This record gives sequence, C-alpha cells and structure tokens, in this order.
Amino acid sequence: MTDLSQIVKAYDVRGVVPAQWDETLAELFGAAFAEITAADAIVIGHDMRPSSPGLSGAFARGAAARGADVTLIGLCSTDELYFASGALGLPGAMFTASHNPARYNGIKMCRAGAAPVGQDTGLADIRALVERWSDQGAPEPAGKPGTVTERDVLGDYAAHLRGLVDLSGIRPLKVVVDAGNGMGGHTVPTVFEGLPLELDAMYFELDGSFPNHEANPLDPANIVDLQARVRETGADLGLAFDGDADRCFVVDENGDPVSPSAITALVAARELAKHPGGTVIHNLITSWSVPEVVKEHGGTPVRTRVGHSFIKEEMATTGAIFGGEHSAHYYFRDFWNADTGMLAAMHVLAALGGQDGPLSQLVAQYDRYAGSGEINSTVDDQAGRLAAIKTAYEGRDGITLDELDGLTVTADDWWFNVRASNTEPLLRLNVEARDTATADRVRDEALAIIRG
Repeated sequence: MTDLSQIVKAYDVRGVVPAQWDETLAELFGAAFAEITAADAIVIGHDMRPSSPGLSGAFARGAAARGADVTLIGLCSTDELYFASGALGLPGAMFTASHNPARYNGIKMCRAGAAPVGQDTGLADIRALVERWSDQGAPEPAGKPGTVTERDVLGDYAAHLRGLVDLSGIRPLKVVVDAGNGMGGHTVPTVFEGLPLELDAMYFELDGSFPNHEANPLDPANIVDLQARVRETGADLGLAFDGDADRCFVVDENGDPVSPSAITALVAARELAKHPGGTVIHNLITSWSVPEVVKEHGGTPVRTRVGHSFIKEEMATTGAIFGGEHSAHYYFRDFWNADTGMLAAMHVLAALGGQDGPLSQLVAQYDRYAGSGEINSTVDDQAGRLAAIKTAYEGRDGITLDELDGLTVTADDWWFNVRASNTEPLLRLNVEARDTATADRVRDEALAIIRG
C-alpha cells in the first residue's frame, strides 16, 4: 500500500518528485478526485515546475477514465485556477508546490466555486481511495470516458480582477515586481497591461529550478534583491509573489517590508467602504491593528485559526467580505472566498495611487504595534513544551489564555501565540506588544521556556 501520510497535508498533496510523488500516483488521485466529488467535469492547471505538465496530464487521464470531462487551462497561478473553478462552476486541481524548493510538487484541490477540499471535506476520502486502489488495483474505467480539452482563461482572469479594483484613474506609479521565476511572471504582464504603471520586472522567466532565489517571500533572504532594486530606482513600491503567485508581499518606497497585517487592515478598510457593516476574518496571529481598523470602519472582526481551510470555512459561515492572514494570504468574497495575492496587490496600488503620499506614510496608520515575526524552535516534545508555557503563565494577574490554535497568552500591553507545526518538530512563536522593548522582553521569556 502506498504510504501517503507524508504527502497529504491539511488541504493539499505535496511531496518530493519522484521519490514520493509520480505520474502513476497522480493518475490515481485524478480518478479518486472525480469519484469523491462526483464531478461530471473538472478544471486543471499547473505551474512552471518541470514535473507539473506530466503530473497534471496524468491526473487528467485518471479523472477522464472515471467519466469526467476535463478542461486543461495549462500554465496558471493558483488564484487563476480558483478563478476558473468559480467562473466555470467546476471542481479544480492546481499542480504546484507553491513556495517549496524545486524538487517538490503537489496538488491543491477545490470543489466547484473554489470551495475548499479539506481533511473533513473530501481529502481524507480521496486519500483512502488512492491507498485502496494502490494496494488492490484501480477499478475498471467508466463505461464512457470523459473528454479532455484545452482552454486559456488568463484574459478572463485579468478582466475579472480589473473589474473588482479600478486602477485606470490612479496617478502613475513605478512598481518593481519580483516574480521569483514563478507564475507571477505569467500573470502580472496581462493584469497590469495598459494601466498607469511603470513595471520593472525581476525574474519573470518561468523556471521551476528557481535559479535566482527560492520563491518564498516570507523568508527575508528572498526579498533582498527586490528591496535593493526599489531603493536603486526610486520606485514607489515593490511586490514579491511566491511560486504559484497566490501570495503577494509588499515593500515600501524605502525598501522596507510592509507587514501582511498592515495590508490586511488596509484592504479591510477599502472593502468595508464598498460593503458597509461587513464581516472581516483575521487569524489569531494577525496584529491587534486588524480588528481595531475593522471596528473603526464599521465592520465586525472575526478571529479564527490559522490556515486556508479554516479561513474559507469561516468566510462561508459568516458571509465575510474579506479575510487576511499573517502569511500574506488574502481572501475575498468577490473572488469566491478564495485567496488571491494579485487582488490584494491591486488594492494597495489603488490606495497608493489615489493619494499623493508615499506608501510608508499610507501604511503607518495600519501598522501600530511592535511584532517579533514568526520564530521557529526545534523541540523534542511539542505537547510538553506547550504545557510548560501554559503552567508558567496561567494564574498570573491580568493574563488570559486561550487554546483556539496552539496557546495564546494575552496581557494588557502584549500577547503571544505558540503553535505546533503539523509537519516538523517545531513550535512557532509570534509576539506583539505596544512597544519594541516589551515585545523583546516577552519574546525572550517565552523562548526561554520553549527551548527549555
């Protein structure tokens, strides 16, 4: 039996190619996806990794063998696949390993309308079926196999985004974009075409070996080139996309990173102007500034666990207009509750281009506190270290604890959260406080307990 425990995660499948993950397995996943979703038709896209065309083609063969008509949209970003799923009303599969190194690949799957396929909404069933077929042999093909056709949706995707955020009337802006040799190099030129933007393109050549740097802008080392280019050229801002271009990170005119929490607050304010009184989702690691800004603009903030499937579930349950995470995932009701870094970037461009000041001045109102960023610690006993933190803080005057996701410890002028990684022996610490000195003190105290 194929052991899928190391490659099936919370809402996708990801592993090393071909040691864990090959075309034979991809074909079984395609058949199982069609079976579990009971889909008459599905849409499939892929990124620029060398293994992606073969894996996506095998998945298509498996789905067609079970009777599903397959639409192949070819090279695309993950949010372009979500667009296709939403606009066409079809379940979808995107072949990508996102920001992970070149030796990895995987699938992100969704139901029609970009609804998530999570552990409790089909992924566990798909995994069980693949394991059974891998061990016992796949069933006979359906009586009538499905068709496989190709379709280009890039222009429709760009038009949809431009219909949501109008950039035609902004002042001219010079923007540096680092695509990291990922799918931003495919989508950005079409989305930005004809707009009052002077585009300075960095690493737009599609290359899944990532010759310049890893396509993971969350790691500060991977935005150094972007920061330098912004400073050298006097650009108004810089944008960095991850490998599958569903996340976007922003640097200001000084080359300084803008916190994803500040971007969440900025976009929330703009969305609330369009949808007064709306609900905005934020995960528990975003800054205090996010719920504050939402309330100040007449909205209702809702705090949730970290993660794609939790955010999407809460978006659907509450009818939220927008959701943001500390990892630069931004979710929009107007985009089928799916995450799209491109739409968030367009909101930033619209906000900046609609006034005369620099980006650093614009975002200062949304960046109100001192934060540590995420700090990872390797530990032998995740549960034991979490228990030690809880013991150290519970019962202290003025401190509250909650366990919505890991452990969050909150005082009047600071908070921190510690969460266990699902895939590595790590604890992840995030600290925020009203000033840097307090943030540093709380960080050091928490790390001393975590690291024992």
